[in-house]
Amino acid sequence: MKISIGLKLRQGPWGGGNQFATALTNYLSKKGIKVVHDLSEQDIDIILLAEPRKTSRSSTFTDSEILDYLRYVHPEALVAHRINECDERKGTDSVNDLLVGANNCADHTIFISSWLKDNFSVRGIATERSSVILNGGDKKIFNAEGFSPWNRNESLKIVTHHWGGNWLKGFDIYRQLDDMLERPEWKERINFTYIGRTPEDFSFRNTQHIKPLSGTALASELRNHHLYVTASRNEPAGMHHIEGAMCGMPLLYIESGALPEYCRGFGISFIPETFSSALEKMIETYEHWLREMPRYPHTADKMCTAYYDLFLDMMARKKEILAARKKQPKPSLSETALFKIAMLRKQLRSFRKNILKGKKSQ
Repeated sequence: MKISIGLKLRQGPWGGGNQFATALTNYLSKKGIKVVHDLSEQDIDIILLAEPRKTSRSSTFTDSEILDYLRYVHPEALVAHRINECDERKGTDSVNDLLVGANNCADHTIFISSWLKDNFSVRGIATERSSVILNGGDKKIFNAEGFSPWNRNESLKIVTHHWGGNWLKGFDIYRQLDDMLERPEWKERINFTYIGRTPEDFSFRNTQHIKPLSGTALASELRNHHLYVTASRNEPAGMHHIEGAMCGMPLLYIESGALPEYCRGFGISFIPETFSSALEKMIETYEHWLREMPRYPHTADKMCTAYYDLFLDMMARKKEILAARKKQPKPSLSETALFKIAMLRKQLRSFRKNILKGKKSQ
């Protein structure tokens, strides 16, 4: 079997998508499957669309290129579309529509959380041809070996980390935690470390800020702490809390997006108004949650096994899938292409207006 995963593999701290692509590539290769990352070969069995935005530095092909491949190169290649993004996560307004349009090329859709599946089911994506496969972390890197739990004889060390510095990653709560460290009732009881990027013009006063880390360096730093906090809004899944949990730390997580789906049973949830009281409750019950952490299930092995099983199932049902594809209307242009055309037309109109303004001022 030959599978093309539409993501570039990169070294260093490149976010959850890169970790997913690396883990799945390594897993499938060990299963004897040839993995490529473009559409240059003529005998690809399954194409995994993972990033249809051509502007993304991680993308290696789009839905438009997949449709061309099916039309002109290999019509019997099967297509899976992994959806791991949404507008709600960063406050954008074009991602959801682009993903819905890109999904026209897919025989099967993979969502990285049930929350995300529900978000797109109301937008027209056919959920009867879909799966939910949760993200997982590499247990060879992110594990509790060397982790020292809180012993109540020292300050509770709290940590979080994010690759991106978007405000919706939870910086209102991280600012609140930073402010709490100035108050006598908290100053001697806790400390806070932030690993990663921050929004522009944002700085901590009482928090240790460490530049982005990845791999073993990140895992080692995480294990120097006792409690993991995440306040990220509308997360389709995320990897940061998974990595924190796998390093042995109980989770203090906001009730938003897919975080409850990933974190429930392994810590305490909060909303912005209850953050400090949730932290108090965690301090009181820390040992209880600590005992739960060895059961944390979201590993890369579990995730990759689910993808492998799905790909085997798709190949076993190939005739059925191709027959169903023939019954689907064939779009002349993908939504991604239409979106690009609309943007070009908008730029052209703006260009013409600027020319006209220049002539009038002469």
